[in-house]
Amino acid sequence: MPKKLRHALDRRIRTAGASGFSENINSQVFGASAVRAQHRALLLRMIWCEKLISRADLARQTGLSRSSISAIVSDLLETGLVHEAGSGDSRGGRRPILLRFDDDALSIAGVDMGATAVSVAVTDLRARVKVWRSKLHDVRNDPDGAFELVRELLDEALAEAKVAPSNLVGIGVAVPSPVDPQDSDSISPVFLPRWRGQNPVQRLEAAYRVPVAIENDANLGALAERWWGAGQDGRDLAFIKVATGVGAGLIIHGDIYRGTTGIAGEIGHIPVDPSAGRCVCGLDGCLNLLVGTNHLIERARALTKDDPNTTLPRRSMTVSKIVESAFEGDALARSVLEEAGHHLAIGVAALLNLFNPATVVFGGSLTRAGELLLRPLREHLNQRVPLASVTQSRFVLSSLGIESIARGAATLVLQAALDDPTVFPRFRGLQEHHA
Repeated sequence: MPKKLRHALDRRIRTAGASGFSENINSQVFGASAVRAQHRALLLRMIWCEKLISRADLARQTGLSRSSISAIVSDLLETGLVHEAGSGDSRGGRRPILLRFDDDALSIAGVDMGATAVSVAVTDLRARVKVWRSKLHDVRNDPDGAFELVRELLDEALAEAKVAPSNLVGIGVAVPSPVDPQDSDSISPVFLPRWRGQNPVQRLEAAYRVPVAIENDANLGALAERWWGAGQDGRDLAFIKVATGVGAGLIIHGDIYRGTTGIAGEIGHIPVDPSAGRCVCGLDGCLNLLVGTNHLIERARALTKDDPNTTLPRRSMTVSKIVESAFEGDALARSVLEEAGHHLAIGVAALLNLFNPATVVFGGSLTRAGELLLRPLREHLNQRVPLASVTQSRFVLSSLGIESIARGAATLVLQAALDDPTVFPRFRGLQEHHA
């Protein structure tokens, strides 16, 4: 069963244009049981999307016969994912019985393993967060401790949500590293050297006996925006996460674009200034070294030594304190954020010139600075990007908050299950019955 989720992620079933299927031709080519499964997936996703829809409307929109619709809906009612929800308006004749997808029939877990914290969300089947847990941890350098913390927080969240592991569709995990689509169980040792030989998918599957999938955190931030945030218009978008490092998730034609080995969007590793030192990836002068939170703290500390007027503390410096002081008008704090905005513009400019997305969404801890970061970024972009690209791309801050990456992780599982309903545990018996 765990392989179901990863197979579904690799084999995206396209439901657009599915109306008008010829049942007879499909039956001849694929066999009756395969066609029934294909149609079952189509109807389940339609009911999920529409929220309320009648059998007659399903038949009209898909071109399937009413007898086929009736048989497949009976299957779906048997799973408990769909139920009848009263009568709709009559179009002449008997009032139709409406079908509703039950968002609370099962749950999903989304895990956000950032470089310096672990967060866990338990969601419903629309990726709405029921319970949230978060705790600081040095994920980059302590994989065993990170795994134990994931289990601790997830157990707490499941208990509070009153969800048994058997009622989980799966667990999605966001990691601060590229994930190779050809080796999607492991994390790149180039970007996280201490994680060499670690397999979080196997460990979590063994612990919870449910499917697990991992993905880069910025990619999942982009996925969350595509489904629930600024990207719901369906246009291409980039999600730029600015925190310990800088990364971008790209959505092209509705799907995550990963590249050949999962490194697409790693703008934090664009070489910017060789004098900035050696990056964790092994290259010199990466953008991460000039925009990441560690650099901002070190930069602010260095500047406070020569500025008696700043309100920034000379000890216990944090990015939150830099942002708060900047909002209060502290000139030194504002200059640190302006420098970050100018450097960040280098990576964003490269992304705009190569990708030209309709929407650019900024997320991550540093984006709490809002316009204090984005204003200098826009100013610098005008010097590096053709005007048409800057003026026609929409730049927005994420509205999904600190839960966005974990929601994206849960959405990864939800997307796979809607594409291939056999990922849902309640479809196992149904699949065997109709095999």
